[in-house]
Amino acid sequence: EGDCARFVAGFLEGCGAEVALDEVRPGRPNVIGRFPTRGAGKPRILFAPHTDTVGVGGMSIDPFGGEIRDGRLWGRGASDTKGPMAAMLWALKNLGDRVADLPVEVHFAGFMSEESDQLGSRRFAARHDGYALALVGEPTGLQTVHKHKGCLWAELVTQGVAAHGATPERGMNAITRMMPLVAALDGDFRRLLVERGGVDELLGPSTLNIGMIQGGTRSNIVPDRCVLHLDIRFTPRLQAAGGALPLLEAFVAGVDAEAELLAHPEAPPLDTAPDNPFVRRLVGQGAALAGAPWFCDGAYLAQGGIPSVAIGPGSIAQAHTEDEWIRVADIEAGARFFEGWLRSL
Repeated sequence: EGDCARFVAGFLEGCGAEVALDEVRPGRPNVIGRFPTRGAGKPRILFAPHTDTVGVGGMSIDPFGGEIRDGRLWGRGASDTKGPMAAMLWALKNLGDRVADLPVEVHFAGFMSEESDQLGSRRFAARHDGYALALVGEPTGLQTVHKHKGCLWAELVTQGVAAHGATPERGMNAITRMMPLVAALDGDFRRLLVERGGVDELLGPSTLNIGMIQGGTRSNIVPDRCVLHLDIRFTPRLQAAGGALPLLEAFVAGVDAEAELLAHPEAPPLDTAPDNPFVRRLVGQGAALAGAPWFCDGAYLAQGGIPSVAIGPGSIAQAHTEDEWIRVADIEAGARFFEGWLRSL
């Protein structure tokens, strides 16, 4: 993140922007660029990709090679999200001094920590406001993703009493105690999510994934602890009704009042109005409205009062893969799109 931010800072300075590195964690800054503008009172537009990537374990190519082969750029982050970032930066470079005469004031923010906890966008949203739209760089195939689900990760813990496996009646099995919760979550709670959260026209219903279960230490010991890991993706309607966490808390308490619920902070859904004039102009340039099952920095920006969409060249299907790539032609098309969109304003 730090090296990427410093490289982007130098590129932005070369394009005439005033640049600052805002260190969110030691050695992990956001990079912020503000382009000069002529005239006062213009709406402000933010280009907002992220500087981090997921890990490189298990990759089948050199993750940092940046090889160009078969019309594709290969490496970790090529699609998610350095390709979209490159398209945004190149569009700004191509506009050069003409950025100052646009009817909008243009800023750029490269966020750290998008792939884990979204610390960069959360800090930016808490400290900056007054933007008409943020374009969050993600590989959307140049569609305007104005809506995505929120996310809740949680763990359920049941306690038991250890005993020798030959005399299980002397103990209390934490795994079998978890079984009614698993059955209830897999049935009644799934239906409750749909009932409360509805079926979104773009996103579908809220969903539950029971992703992992851990319990016991040996087959001849009655397990004294069991942990169930949950992933809930919820619609904007469920968020408006109070969110996924209160619903889960009440449901679990009704099945097993002694089970412990450990929840991570909810990542909010994104639901930017499609009639935002800058969103309408994106659609007018050919970037059709879309929804997404994943979440991104745009949700935290929107929660902080900055209307946001996710948009960029490339396919999300290539993100996080063992041989991540993006077509060079798609990066070039993305640069032309962003430049054309700014000119169209």
